[in-house]
Amino acid sequence: MSRVAYVNGRYVPHSEARVHIDDRGYQFADGVYEVVAIVGQRFVDEAPHLDRLERSLKELRMTMPMSRRSLELVLRELVRRNRVRNGIVYMQMSRAVAPRDHPFPKLAKTQVVAWARNSKPAPASVAEDGVKAITMPDIRWGRCDIKSTALLPNVLAKQLAREAGAYEAWLVDEDGNVTEGSSSNAWIVTSKGELVTRSTDEAILAGVTRRTVHELAKEEGLRLVERKFSLAEAKGAREAFVTSASSPVVPVTQIDEQVIGNGKPGSTTLKLRERYLRYMVEAGVA
Repeated sequence: MSRVAYVNGRYVPHSEARVHIDDRGYQFADGVYEVVAIVGQRFVDEAPHLDRLERSLKELRMTMPMSRRSLELVLRELVRRNRVRNGIVYMQMSRAVAPRDHPFPKLAKTQVVAWARNSKPAPASVAEDGVKAITMPDIRWGRCDIKSTALLPNVLAKQLAREAGAYEAWLVDEDGNVTEGSSSNAWIVTSKGELVTRSTDEAILAGVTRRTVHELAKEEGLRLVERKFSLAEAKGAREAFVTSASSPVVPVTQIDEQVIGNGKPGSTTLKLRERYLRYMVEAGVA
């Protein structure tokens, strides 16, 4: 079955989906995006993802191109047409198509593209053995709280991770503190059993999966602390893991050359992973 995409009001074959050469998303990365997980043909945490989309648009002074309900219908139609049972739906909005010039065009019409696809489940080794993360300086811009398409530093970080045989790159600020991963939020479990993740500010993206794991951790009675933590503290932690819409609660068992804990996914991480996977099945509704 050929895939179907949505481009500015039309459903078209994925292979024929096009944006104009003067699209500001293409020329300036002047746009935002969101990714929502689909489990059993149901949307996981759709509402907070769309809340964040609207916030990102507002922060960049872009207009929502359609009503929220209309966007929800588009996303559902994409999932239906592409027969997505377990996977993701992706949406991207750019400011406008206009002659290339840095200032905003006077008559900016927000452009919309979206697509959906099935995804394979993570291999069992992810939960059984955990993954490796490398670290590198955080060279991103100062508004990482906006889910912008300006992702070149993230791309470079992920590529370096791939070349190093690692799953993720953890980004470290000039004070030696971990901000987040190139495409995920970072967590550690201290020797005292505290579950720690950086508090949300302009240095990190407020992950929707991060928010849900935060709530599930409270339900499980875990001691959760939102604060900065250093790379040294992370390397000395009892456990570590990352979260994202496409990779919920992935154990990190090595950071650079330092083995974390006993080198195996820890009990707190596995408990949260199991609890989140159950949440996806039971509460993954629009």
